[in-house]
Amino acid sequence: MSKRILPYAMWVFPLAFFTYQFILRLWPSLMMQQIMLQFQIDATGFGFLASIYYYGYAGMQLPIAVLLDRYGARYVVCLCAITCGLATLLFTYTTNWHLALLSRFLVGAGSAAGFLATSKVISQWFGRQYYARMVGFSFTVGLLGAIYGGKPVSLLVENFVWQSVASVLAFVGIGIGLFTVLFLKSNNNEEKKENSVCLKDFGVLLKSPAIWLLAISTLLMVGPLEGFSDVWGLNYLMVATNLSKSDAAGIVSLVPVGMLFGGPLLVAVSKRFGNYTVITGCSVGMASAFLYLLYGGDLSNTYILSVMLLGIGILCCYQVLVFASGSELVTPAMLGVTIAFLNCINMLGGSFFHSTIGWAMDMFWTGLTDNSIRQYTVESYQKALLIIPLAAAIGGGLVVILKVMTQNKGQKS
Repeated sequence: MSKRILPYAMWVFPLAFFTYQFILRLWPSLMMQQIMLQFQIDATGFGFLASIYYYGYAGMQLPIAVLLDRYGARYVVCLCAITCGLATLLFTYTTNWHLALLSRFLVGAGSAAGFLATSKVISQWFGRQYYARMVGFSFTVGLLGAIYGGKPVSLLVENFVWQSVASVLAFVGIGIGLFTVLFLKSNNNEEKKENSVCLKDFGVLLKSPAIWLLAISTLLMVGPLEGFSDVWGLNYLMVATNLSKSDAAGIVSLVPVGMLFGGPLLVAVSKRFGNYTVITGCSVGMASAFLYLLYGGDLSNTYILSVMLLGIGILCCYQVLVFASGSELVTPAMLGVTIAFLNCINMLGGSFFHSTIGWAMDMFWTGLTDNSIRQYTVESYQKALLIIPLAAAIGGGLVVILKVMTQNKGQKS
């Protein structure tokens, strides 16, 4: 294999896992009724089950980063992919609630290697001048997993026994792990050691008020993606518009479609107006869009609905600017631990929104049931999902405070 093609061949392995873990992340939203029936749980229980994934993902960010530095992407991706596959099998065939929670936690913990391993392989096999471009391209390809984790997978679930579909997904993960350990190679001569995670810098990072403001703001603004698109959006649209599951999944998948274009677009706009200004604009845009989705009137016009969710997807790419802003607040030596920390807090937002929304759904439940499974009205969803625009607005306010703080210190973003 030529030296020109080899880096791309090595990049494919972690990228395949990065794409695959998006499908596992969306899986509960496609199976809400089946999961609630299987474990006899209400919305609070379902929200807690969904949130467990994010605890595993966020909690493993720093450990995975350290393991990648020590053992390389080859073995870490293999271990994490096989863990995801086996955990998915466990979740599929167990009726034990505690084993279900454990399996989703393991899926989240294993998925933590997706982005970090891809970034690691890029830093090893591509020159510094190509790093940002390849990371952006990786996100574009990876988001295809979120897109195809929607309508196509929901169609499979509608036409086949869901346990069979889940089993296939599980064995795909195991296959990715085995192929990775067999074929992925290291290129240590080209590794960028200055981007390694150094835990001794973690204490210094936690003392930075600016980093904390940035981290909390991104947690509060992640609701449209991790709260709505990942889990609750599909079921809300089914209730609010009477769409079929596959059609609702197709419309919700427009959020990651928008993210395919949002990164480059927001980066270009930020060069003109600055990172903090664009992030604040995204928070206002997402809050306004969600108020329309919840209280704006008739949602039967699927064209307007599709445009709204596509726009929300574009705005969700504010996260790219968060990482860019974080890199400007620290020294180059602390870049690795800073990105891992911001990504950790960002993913904890999923736990916050799923648990809060599930709890609110039960608070506003009207008492309707079907086969002993609670049924939730449009009003229940509207009141519970209101946390998303409110949190986004607060997050934007924190970014304004951060902008003033950095300007007073003579920093630019």
